Amino acid sequence: MNIYNKKYNFLKFKKPFLILSTILFAISLGAFFTKGLNLGVDFKGGTVIEMKLAQPYNSEDIRKSLLKINLGDVVVKEFGSSREFLATIEKKGKDNDFVGSIKKHLESDLAREFDFRRVEVVGSKISKELTKSGLYSVVLALFLMLIYIWIRFEWQFSLGSILALIHDVVITIGAFSLVGFEFNLSIVAAILTIVGYSMNDTVVIYDRIREFLKIDDRQDIQELINDAVNSTLPRTLKTSVTTLLALVSIYVFGGEILKGFSFALIWGVLIGTYSSIFVAAPILVFFKVKRNWDEEVDTTP
Repeated sequence: MNIYNKKYNFLKFKKPFLILSTILFAISLGAFFTKGLNLGVDFKGGTVIEMKLAQPYNSEDIRKSLLKINLGDVVVKEFGSSREFLATIEKKGKDNDFVGSIKKHLESDLAREFDFRRVEVVGSKISKELTKSGLYSVVLALFLMLIYIWIRFEWQFSLGSILALIHDVVITIGAFSLVGFEFNLSIVAAILTIVGYSMNDTVVIYDRIREFLKIDDRQDIQELINDAVNSTLPRTLKTSVTTLLALVSIYVFGGEILKGFSFALIWGVLIGTYSSIFVAAPILVFFKVKRNWDEEVDTTP
């Protein structure tokens, strides 16, 4: 299939895709407010212990053993292999007595020797500050991009790009709520990366739309936007596919600690590519984008 010669009528299905996006957006919000996120220790505070055993073992048995000593909520999962585990404990404490008592209890209760390779603690005050900082960083990124697009283009483009970005962020958070991956600071970093990636895709398409408007402001707006999307399609698909190849490799071979981060980026690239074509571009039709551009365009090859 030669995407350079074939022309696709993306805007023919603008209403069904916008309805689909609205449904996905609503499902994501519903999942977030009903199910919530599997917040990591960065946001809810607690103690994280990375442990290793000499022989393969069951994570559920370790969890049941830890619950016997009144540590609050406990989550234990395999961390790369059936001999390595990551335990997240609600109770906070990093002193030798606290960590030592946990290790002693596990070895006594399960008759296994445990090697505690890493212990991290986040207090309630720090977790609240991290939550606030994470939220502020996402909101600030969206606001600055709104201003940038408003200055570079027109308010229709600015509003369209921000709606597409909010669409991407909310649906990504909804995916995390449904899938249940741990939501920590690395995921906030991934969301900020998604915002930048999606904005770059959208700006490329918007720049081509503006260029076409300067060349011929009498062409039907839907046909013009469709031509602009088609002209940038090879670049968009090549960028997305090559990025996904790297991210899928990280997801498969990067180990348990990178699973959530790489999943966020994979989902973000997919939803960002989708929104730049099927949300950001068609929405300009409804906003009645400006037609009379005074600036001349150099069409010399």
